[in-house]
Amino acid sequence: MDRVVSNPAICGGKPTIRGTRIMVRNILDVLALDGSIEAVLASYPDIDADDVKAALAYARDVVDDTVLISKAG
Repeated sequence: MDRVVSNPAICGGKPTIRGTRIMVRNILDVLALDGSIEAVLASYPDIDADDVKAALAYARDVVDDTVLISKAG
């Protein structure tokens, strides 16, 4: 997880890939649209496949740590 960092001075503290301003959210957006690591790497040539995997692992961990509450209505 040392590939994903958060710094208040970079992208408003949103999680980014270390040494870049590429936000985890941007990586997830490309994956949602195309579904391939290759598409992410084509969009962001400054990162590698391990960075994409780290972004996915980070997102998984965030979801696991979040309790979602829905209102019955």
